Amino acid sequence: MHISSRHKKEVEELSTHLQELSAHLEQTNQLLRDRSISLAESEAREEDLRNRLRKQLQTAKRLARLLDDAEAAAARLRSSARWQMANPIAAVKAKLCPQQSQDLLGYGHLEKIIAAYQKWRATHPEVVTIDDEIQALISGALPVHRKRMARVEPPVPTRTIEFPAHEEVEVSIIIPVFNQFRFTQACLASLQDHQGTELFEVIVVDDCSTDGTAKGVSQMPGVIYLRNETNSGFVASCNRGAKNARGNYLVFLNNDTLVTDGWLSALVDTFVREPQAGIVGAKLVYPDGRLQEAGGIIWRDASGWNYGNGDDPEKPEYNYLRAVDYCSAAALMIPKALFQSLNGFDPRYAPAYYEDTDLAFKVRDAGYKVLYQPLSEVIHYEGATGGTDLSSGTKKHQTINRSKFAEKWAAELITKPAHGDVAFLSQPRTPLGKNILVIDHYVPKPDQDSGSLRMFQILKILRRLGHHVTFIPDNLAKIHPYTDELQKRGIEVVYHPYIKKVGDYLASHGAHFDAVILSRCDFAHKHIADARLHAPGSRVIFDTVDLHHLREDGEARLTGDPEVRRKAQEKEELEHALIEQADETWVVSPVEQRLLQEKWPGKSIQLVSNIVDVPGSKTPFALRADFLFIGGFQHRPNADAVLFFVREIYPLVSEHLPEAKFYIVGDKPPPEITALATERIIVAGLQRDVGPFFDSVKLSVAPLRFGAGVKGKINQSMAFGVPVVATSLAVEGMELEDREDILVADEPEDFAAALIELYESEELWTRISENGIRKTRALYSNDAARKKLESLFSDGDTQPRVC
Repeated sequence: MHISSRHKKEVEELSTHLQELSAHLEQTNQLLRDRSISLAESEAREEDLRNRLRKQLQTAKRLARLLDDAEAAAARLRSSARWQMANPIAAVKAKLCPQQSQDLLGYGHLEKIIAAYQKWRATHPEVVTIDDEIQALISGALPVHRKRMARVEPPVPTRTIEFPAHEEVEVSIIIPVFNQFRFTQACLASLQDHQGTELFEVIVVDDCSTDGTAKGVSQMPGVIYLRNETNSGFVASCNRGAKNARGNYLVFLNNDTLVTDGWLSALVDTFVREPQAGIVGAKLVYPDGRLQEAGGIIWRDASGWNYGNGDDPEKPEYNYLRAVDYCSAAALMIPKALFQSLNGFDPRYAPAYYEDTDLAFKVRDAGYKVLYQPLSEVIHYEGATGGTDLSSGTKKHQTINRSKFAEKWAAELITKPAHGDVAFLSQPRTPLGKNILVIDHYVPKPDQDSGSLRMFQILKILRRLGHHVTFIPDNLAKIHPYTDELQKRGIEVVYHPYIKKVGDYLASHGAHFDAVILSRCDFAHKHIADARLHAPGSRVIFDTVDLHHLREDGEARLTGDPEVRRKAQEKEELEHALIEQADETWVVSPVEQRLLQEKWPGKSIQLVSNIVDVPGSKTPFALRADFLFIGGFQHRPNADAVLFFVREIYPLVSEHLPEAKFYIVGDKPPPEITALATERIIVAGLQRDVGPFFDSVKLSVAPLRFGAGVKGKINQSMAFGVPVVATSLAVEGMELEDREDILVADEPEDFAAALIELYESEELWTRISENGIRKTRALYSNDAARKKLESLFSDGDTQPRVC
């Protein structure tokens, strides 16, 4: 009895504790819901304030222009012969006293206003940048002011320099040095300050320095110090360092450099993304912030040119991955195996100069690419060791070695452009490549919406096919990290403040393009006239993304809202007008393709559907639980679908699956969505990496009631081997078979029953998972899209219409 009583008491205490925990959890959930709603309201207020400030700036801009016009009018008035004839005495006095002519010939009160305005303008130079500020507010991007470094001497380290010792390393950083210990010390300190996740070793090869280098470097923990027996020069020092390196990749780095954050990962990532990469070089910047080199160019006479030297390093033309003639050995990476197979730097160029150019030509001759990676930025105090005088010291070998290089590579140099001919810079990477301009509403954000994911994949594929691809976001915003993701893959992105309007860019560059892709009807409508005017030789392509009027028409039928119906009709007229004007129209579903081909049998209507990577399923049925909805909430059908599901379907599901959780994944959930959060309904918001969700849930739901095109949420789920329960509208145009590739249901009871059956039946789940992966590979994979885009941009398919 005593034991039973004690157990009963313990159970009661545990029960009380569980009740307290439950109450605490409910309070936490309520707080989360309140915070989510508050956050959404704060975002709305921020957007409202941004719009109000933009309007106020525009008003200030108009006022400044009016006052400028008044100032100009006053000047014309003072110089007007009619005014001087009407005021002869004032005119005579003005000639006699020219310093007072403005007051004498002016018009009293007007001149006082003009004088006050001129004084105000002198103390408010920010008026000049109002346009830039307005553009920044429209795009949502903060203006970036590049920090200029005017240092002549390298910075003095603020802490002890040391590096961890690793048993195995991925990268060996080789730094050849000769005296100039203060530069070597600063270089090593910058390496220490900007260590990423890569495992590397630092090898300093001392070419018989006579200053404090030997003592200073040899005592630094983790630094491998090698000292030459005789002064042998840069080439010999680099080759010796490479021979002693343990890493799979070699980085040659001058001692008069300072590395920046992410410099090494950008180089390594390029080799991962570009299988044929042989050399990858960094962007070199002077200490004062000017560009030193965005890859090297070799002319027909064997002379070299640092592309972009002295220019603004942030300009778009210097900030995307490109094939180049060579990269300076001041900061370049090469696989160790390739370096060894080519016998390293050629000793004929000893002690230095043209060895890096020769290496680049050898790498290319072996079938590999030499690439410039701007996301790896290195500050270079050029000439700190070798000097800059071509007639003396080591630098004199630049002229001597140029002759050696010209003799060795004479056959290749014949194919190079004449000195100063930079026209080749805007040409495609392959003889059959095209210059393609793409204009969309903003830089693709592939982790946020399926339209962005599709555009991101299209841009990557076009570049891999050898085309020169230029992308312009309509809002002109350079948005980190999304702009970087395009640039690191070799896509040129044009942005503010380097252009003020898309039309200005078309006016100055349109003649160079073979094709112009205008994405989404509102933005295609905005730019198609300029594309036709300034790119007359281009094939103009209207990329619908989906037929917007079908989506809005579906919403109108669902809601019965006459205003939505009116907007749908306007959108239909707009899309039809664009199809008429364009040479070619892209749609994402066969249903839309058939619809347009019936109306325009003579037009080119091409199917370029959604494109997804297909990782497949990593987790078996037995280890999975829960289900999800994925989709960005700036897209109205998604919010409607989630509300419909939670109100009409979820109560039926939760009765049968009380432990299952429902995850709502997507950017910018509105207050009515965040308010749905409970212990088992998790509003997860934007997730940069959705892999863990798809690797753990049993299924995905797509309860859409209106929309158009192919649904990215279904593509993405199937690509991960996660079966989907969807409405018939959601699968329209996707060529999916019910109960083989997907489960389809429209009524809440049927939808709930299908979800429960799929959740509990391993046999059904496995069949649909496997079939979904297979169907996605066939219709929506990169390989399928590549074949389509390759055919669309073959030589026989790039001619503009004949007007």
